[in-house]
Amino acid sequence: MKPETFIRQAIDAAIENVRRGGGPFGALIVKDDIVIATGTNQVTRLNDPTAHAEIVAIREACRVLGDFQLSGCDLYTSCEPCPMCLGAIYWARPARVFFAATHDDAAAAGFDDAFIYRQMEVPHAERTIPMLRLVLEDSTRPFEEWINQPGKTEY
Repeated sequence: MKPETFIRQAIDAAIENVRRGGGPFGALIVKDDIVIATGTNQVTRLNDPTAHAEIVAIREACRVLGDFQLSGCDLYTSCEPCPMCLGAIYWARPARVFFAATHDDAAAAGFDDAFIYRQMEVPHAERTIPMLRLVLEDSTRPFEEWINQPGKTEY
């Protein structure tokens, strides 16, 4: 199928989600021209700020595939991914991401994430939500354990 067919499905899912009282975002994961997972924005329905359409779809696709990576999959989303979803996408490693609306379109509708990008440049303690490092003697111990763990699954 053509990419336009799948992006249309993502847009339609977003529209239907709005009509059901949800947010205006929809996403789907496709592998070998088959939709293996869909997701819509569930933030207010689930009281979960991480339940964005892309993350809902990624979670379901990983469950279906029995894998934590989306190798060989494409992600179609009704809107350009926000910073959180972008991070999840890079960790999930799909082959490609197709999107319809832009982050500017989302901002015009009240979903402006530009402040998050700007926060990345601000020193930790000076961010809108201060991030304060607490260093203990064994702060890096989890990483040492990881490095020395035989047979670990790399990701």
